[in-house]
Amino acid sequence: MKKREIRRPFVRQFYRRNKLNFILAFAATVVMAFANLVISWLLQQIMDLMAGSGNTLSLGGICWVLLGIVATIILVGAVRAYALPRFFTRAMGQYKDYAYSQLLKKNISTFSRESTSTYLSALSNDANSIEVNYLEKLFDLVMDAILCVGAFLMMLWYSPLLTLIALVLSLLPLGASLVAGKHLASREQEVSRKNDSFLSMVKDGLAGFSVVKSFKAEKDILRLFSQSNAQAQEAKRRRMCLAQVLRSLGSVAGLAAQFGVFLVAAVLALAGKGVTPGVASVFLQLSGLSIMFLQEGPEMLANRRAALALMDKLADSLSQNVREEGAPIPKKLEEGIQVRDLSFSYQEGEEVLHHVNAQFQAGKSYALVGASGSGKSTLLNLLMAGHSGYSGEILYDGRELSTVSTQSLYELVSLVEQNVFVFNSTLRDNITMFRDFPPQQVQRAEELSGLAPIIQEKGEGYLCGENGSGLSGGQRQRVSIARCLLRHTPVLLVDEATASLDKETAFRISSSILDLEGLTRVVVTHSLDEALLRRYDGILVLHHGRVVETGQFQELMDRKGLFYSLYTVAQ
Repeated sequence: MKKREIRRPFVRQFYRRNKLNFILAFAATVVMAFANLVISWLLQQIMDLMAGSGNTLSLGGICWVLLGIVATIILVGAVRAYALPRFFTRAMGQYKDYAYSQLLKKNISTFSRESTSTYLSALSNDANSIEVNYLEKLFDLVMDAILCVGAFLMMLWYSPLLTLIALVLSLLPLGASLVAGKHLASREQEVSRKNDSFLSMVKDGLAGFSVVKSFKAEKDILRLFSQSNAQAQEAKRRRMCLAQVLRSLGSVAGLAAQFGVFLVAAVLALAGKGVTPGVASVFLQLSGLSIMFLQEGPEMLANRRAALALMDKLADSLSQNVREEGAPIPKKLEEGIQVRDLSFSYQEGEEVLHHVNAQFQAGKSYALVGASGSGKSTLLNLLMAGHSGYSGEILYDGRELSTVSTQSLYELVSLVEQNVFVFNSTLRDNITMFRDFPPQQVQRAEELSGLAPIIQEKGEGYLCGENGSGLSGGQRQRVSIARCLLRHTPVLLVDEATASLDKETAFRISSSILDLEGLTRVVVTHSLDEALLRRYDGILVLHHGRVVETGQFQELMDRKGLFYSLYTVAQ
């Protein structure tokens, strides 16, 4: 897919429901540019009036024109002050909203393999760069382009000979700017890449703070932080150096061209070649306006190309591995989930599941047990459409999972994970996930999940803290279960939900899950507690990616196979 095609929807967000602000700001910019050209003409009239040259307005006429220009500038300035900030604010707000909405379309497995720092940088540093170098520079380019063209036409009207000389001399700043400007986009992309790495380093250091402290690795982490920080700052320094070189080259070449034009105008004036003092003076100013665009235009265009490159980077990341939507399925599971000859590998040639067959009947509970690395969590993630590219079949009431839309699947299935994410908000917001539910439904979910005593003690308005720091591990798991119950999904997948909890809390959480009648529950568990295992309708034992045993607790114990060994060792 061409870069322009995947970028186009992002660019459209700048102007969606924002056209009036853009038109007002654009029109005000155009009028302001013409007002500046009129001011140059007025200066020529005043200079020639002072020198006693003919063909000038009277002093009164000049004053009236000047008053009109001042009034126009005040009015246009007010329009720009109103429209420009509104245009920038809405444009960037819609751009970020659209980017985040596209991010949410990614499937779970794709997102889990990507670096979140890429998106953090894209929605912060890169977005700021796009606002400054793409949106703001657009209006600067328009004004400078109008001033350049208008100044050139006025110079042509005053003196074609001087205009030709000015045109030749203006090639100096244009050439200087073009030489350096083409390298600016690559420098901007390098800054973005280094910012990604730096944000990733900061994020890892903060997330693993307790590990760093417990292993006394502060010096090592500080060293890595300093290296990443230095690399990011060095990339910025190189970009700034190039921008300064570009500016300096343009300034020197521009001054040489401007004074060259003025000196030639002075020679023609002294030689009586029809160049008045006013014309010589206005040529100095008009050539400055033309040269300013030729001097700054390439840099602004290079900055815009750099901003487009940042948009391309985000658009490309968001367009990759988005799961194609299939057909919807009913919100109720009638028969169950069937797995037929299922094989899967994260990397080619390294299968983690081998020809797995399993049957999960609707409304019953199943435990997946086995040693670490046996494929339990992988199987559960496949049931949740967390990965694609498997061989075999995963059937929900006879419908192949790969043909089912993710939105429809998520209305059928809920997932309780070991690491529950809790937002820095109230208990109620975390249970409802910021949606509106009838109070009686929320209360029922709180009671069934075992949250009722916590709610009575702390209240629904209790702030949970960053990532649930104000809640215990068991309380966070109960919040996760309450979320699932509130959604009324008929299938509940539980992945090692009690692995990090103490034995007593783990038992209570597992009991709460088994008490949820009417749901199809598939639970990955490391806890081989007899009282709990006897309550499951079926137990699947996995070993090296294969289902080697199935049955109820007593059946498996009587066989004295792998399950018997695992259970005996665990006691």
